[in-house]
Formats: sequence, C-alpha cells, structure tokens
Amino acid sequence: MSGIPPTLPSLAGLGWSATKIPRWSTRVAKHVSGRESRVQNFAYPLYEFELVYDGLDSSGSHYPGLGAYSLQALMGFFQSLGGQFAPFLYVDPTDNYAANQFVALGDGATSAFALQRPLSSAFLEPVGWVTGISGVSVGGVTSTGWSLQTPNTLAFAVPPAVNAPILATFAYAFYCRMSEDALEFEQFMKHLHAVKSFKFSTIRTS
Repeated sequence: MSGIPPTLPSLAGLGWSATKIPRWSTRVAKHVSGRESRVQNFAYPLYEFELVYDGLDSSGSHYPGLGAYSLQALMGFFQSLGGQFAPFLYVDPTDNYAANQFVALGDGATSAFALQRPLSSAFLEPVGWVTGISGVSVGGVTSTGWSLQTPNTLAFAVPPAVNAPILATFAYAFYCRMSEDALEFEQFMKHLHAVKSFKFSTIRTS
C-alpha cells in the first residue's frame, strides 16, 4: 500500500442525523432437522456510514458560517475519488483517538503490533488507519525506538522484552470508499445546497 489517501473534509454544514452501522457476515445453514450451523465470516465488522449536509455554500461570501465554496469542496472531493473508485479516510468526530491504549505484552521476539481501539472491556478491533502517534511506552518507560508502518502498525527497532506491557496514544481514521458512483446535490436557496445522503463504508486495509 503506497501513499496516504485523502481525508473527507470537515465542513460546518454537516447536519443531523449521522448513522454508523457495524455489519458482520454470518453464514447460516439450516438442516432438515431444524438445527442450524453458523460460520462467522468476519473477524471484525465493516462499518457503513451515512452523513447529511444541511448547508453548503456555492459562493465565496454569502454564507461565511458554512465556509466559502464548501459546495465545491465536497463536490470536488467526491469527483477526485471517481465515485466508488478510490479510497479515502474519514475522521469520525466521536471515534478517532485512543489514550494510553494497551497494545500487547512483549515476548522478546515480536517487533510489530497492529494498533487497536477499545469499544468496551469485552471487544477490541484494529483501527483502519493511524494518523499519528503521540506517545509509546514499554514496561512503563517512554520509548522512542519505534516507527509507524502504514496503515496501522507500531514497529520497534528492538522487540520489547518478555511480559513488558506496551501502551500507545494515537489518533486514527476509518479507511473507506463511497457506496455509490453518484451523489445528489440539491439547491434549495440561492447559493445554498444540501446533500441528504452521503453514504460510504469501511474496507479492509489488507
């Protein structure tokens, strides 16, 4: 994987509501006896998002609170992706940061670890794309002997010692594609536009 995908711009006209759907895949086989067999296809879910933009300004000055040329910013972003063709990053304002997150216990041999985010004490999942790491500690000591490998891997020059807890503070984004090749922009007032359904979903990074 080469290059950093573009990030969906943050626009003041983003409205309510926003939906986020974690989607699993389960294969179900029904037997003549009435019993069922189930196979879980995904180790982690994919996410489907839908945003609403209540106001986008097509002018440079009429609605400064919405951002000058915010219509062109969103339309240009969509066009640059080629619809569903190219991936992009989405920074969810409610889900983009992990502080002092437990990564793993060192074993003296492993030097690369996928960074994960906690949803509860019962569930962790790898993040799609790490956008920055602000701190790493190994065994309670701040570490500088590491690097970030695209898209979400913390790599050490020397494998952490056996049973040394590895913690990291980092920011992340969701790795996504648009759900459709068309996007509807509605003009409802002079210089004002809306997008009632901006749909996209996460994709695997590997």
